[in-house]
Amino acid sequence: MEIISKVKNILLNPKTEWEVISEKNDTHLKVLTAYLIPLALIPAIAGFIGYGIFGFNLMGIHASFANIGIRHAFTSFISTLGGAYLSAWIIAFLADKFESIKNFDKAFSLVAYSYTPMCVAGILLLVPSLSFVATLGGLYGLYLLYLGIAPVMKTPEEKKNTYFIVSLLCVVVVSVLVSALLGALIVSSSRFIF
Repeated sequence: MEIISKVKNILLNPKTEWEVISEKNDTHLKVLTAYLIPLALIPAIAGFIGYGIFGFNLMGIHASFANIGIRHAFTSFISTLGGAYLSAWIIAFLADKFESIKNFDKAFSLVAYSYTPMCVAGILLLVPSLSFVATLGGLYGLYLLYLGIAPVMKTPEEKKNTYFIVSLLCVVVVSVLVSALLGALIVSSSRFIF
């Protein structure tokens, strides 16, 4: 399967794989449907099983509720896809300020493939007490984003560090705001649904 090969290559040979990705002209919809959605399902399903079926310990009390699993799966899936689109939009918006190509499809590919380690590490959510280890996948994803910004966005080497840092700061701020909003919506709607 092509997706397994892509995952392996971006995780183990990122510099080579970014060159391959930069040569392609895939639309964001193709990358979304053929790559990101299947990967985003990993932490969503693992989180549903881990939090909803197996449960977790909260201050020494074992808690397991299907609605917690459903909420976690929904939040994980939506925030992964929404985060990818917002991050890509920010990176594309800032591109010309760093002498890079202003191309949303390229920016989306950069972000989607950078999400790979976070999504793959999401399998650890099967055991909720290991969820903190999944965070390391996100950190490796930032490194992948850094490696990919020059070949994919055609960023000059001298602008790469600044472009990465500014993009990262914008993405973090937007992600925190979106997560807070999504969390508030889920909590308020859970009074009626669950």
